[in-house]
Amino acid sequence: MTLRLAIFDCDGTLVDSQADIGAAMDGAFHAMGLVPPPRSETRRIVGLSLVEAMRRLHPEGEAETHDMLAQAYKDAFRARREAGMVGEPLYDGIAALVEDLVHRGWLLGVATGKSDRGLAHCLATHGLSRHFVTLQTADRHPSKPHPSMIEACLDATGAEAALTVMIGDTAFDMAMARNAGVRAIGVDWGYHERAELFAAGAHAVAGTVAELAELLQAVG
Repeated sequence: MTLRLAIFDCDGTLVDSQADIGAAMDGAFHAMGLVPPPRSETRRIVGLSLVEAMRRLHPEGEAETHDMLAQAYKDAFRARREAGMVGEPLYDGIAALVEDLVHRGWLLGVATGKSDRGLAHCLATHGLSRHFVTLQTADRHPSKPHPSMIEACLDATGAEAALTVMIGDTAFDMAMARNAGVRAIGVDWGYHERAELFAAGAHAVAGTVAELAELLQAVG
């Protein structure tokens, strides 16, 4: 049987977590006695591992400061979640798309800059956990655009690169897909612009979930 694998990014692709990420980033910088970056800059680093994100947001800082900022971000996000302040709503149409892909025999995975804990909570909140057979996070891999997460998805499922699609909203996702030798499909409802996605190697960019479904139907 032909195995088709769709690997989704999470933040900015499956869920709209912009407000939650921005608030946690503000909290992390405040906790370190630093001025938080503008939200426009925070949007630019969504998808990277936390330490790499802090390097970009606070380039004048030392490695130890970047590590401390990353931990402060985790602490801030966890505190918001425990206080019931984290929303992370699914984008319209995503739940139905996931259900349809599973019904049509696709294997589904996630490759995200989130932590294991954060991804598990997000998917469970939306009742989607059962649909994803491989979950790869920044806890166990180098930052995007390194291909490690996609390679792990391929190893875990036995899918072929030629029948695998990486779906994401950032240039990091598109470059990661290219580095892993799989098809790169961008979505323009997230954090990077359509032109950036193409420049990073996207084979196609969907403007709606319905358009994404059509692009996936053409695979295989």
